[in-house]
Amino acid sequence: MKLRPTLALALLASLASPLFAEDVKPLRVLIVAGGCCHDYANQKEILKKGLEARLNVKVEMAYDATKGTKPVFEIYKKADWHKDFDVVVHDECAADITDAAYVENILKAHREGVPAVNLHCAMHSYRWGKFQQPVKAGDDNAHWYEMLGLQSTGHGPQLPIAIKFTDKEHPVTKGLADWTTINEELYNNVQVLTGKSLATGTQTSPEKKDKAGKVVPAKETTNIVAWTNEYGPKKTRIFSTTIGHNNKTVEDERYLDLVARAVLWSVDKIDAEGKPAAGYGAKK
Repeated sequence: MKLRPTLALALLASLASPLFAEDVKPLRVLIVAGGCCHDYANQKEILKKGLEARLNVKVEMAYDATKGTKPVFEIYKKADWHKDFDVVVHDECAADITDAAYVENILKAHREGVPAVNLHCAMHSYRWGKFQQPVKAGDDNAHWYEMLGLQSTGHGPQLPIAIKFTDKEHPVTKGLADWTTINEELYNNVQVLTGKSLATGTQTSPEKKDKAGKVVPAKETTNIVAWTNEYGPKKTRIFSTTIGHNNKTVEDERYLDLVARAVLWSVDKIDAEGKPAAGYGAKK
């Protein structure tokens, strides 16, 4: 039996379609990790394993074992450092890196269309000047915050954070349940620039006495802890979450689900229900 030309063409097209998982190339993910205050040696491995268990990805890492606030990643010194990757996961803590040209080379890649997923201390990196005060669009010390879409400069004590998904229809959060972390750091929100909130975190500090014996009343603080942004003329997709200080949080299935979805969303490979596009889920 002969197939009609249109039917034959449709069949051939379907066979060549990325709907067939074996034809889909893995997403190329770069995890950049290192710097002060966190167990990046283990967290980078937790993230890699978690992403590979959930997605069709090839993960490479740029790791600096420096424990201080000035980790320098050799890959960022190359003009085309991003060329082999579909998305960059920024998990570095580089608070005192103030080389504007170095930082500009990172941001240039994102302005030109390379998506980013920013985790925890990435929000407190690449800052200088009076960064504790609200920055103004276009100012020399505003550029990293403009990529993030929200300005954060510090955090409170390590206490549980009640996470509430405020946008339950977004592909990154659709169907995810609110949850409460172990002891974690709630980052402040100095100002929201162009970011759009996906989740808030509420932390309650118990009543206590200060060094002078004066009673400090209990305090409840709520801040945005996960959001999206569109950056630059190409409206590059950027996702950020301030959660992720401790290893137990990073290895939490709920956290890894969130980050994996963020990776998919950043490269537009997720459907409206939060499911990977055909071929981009983990291969069985």
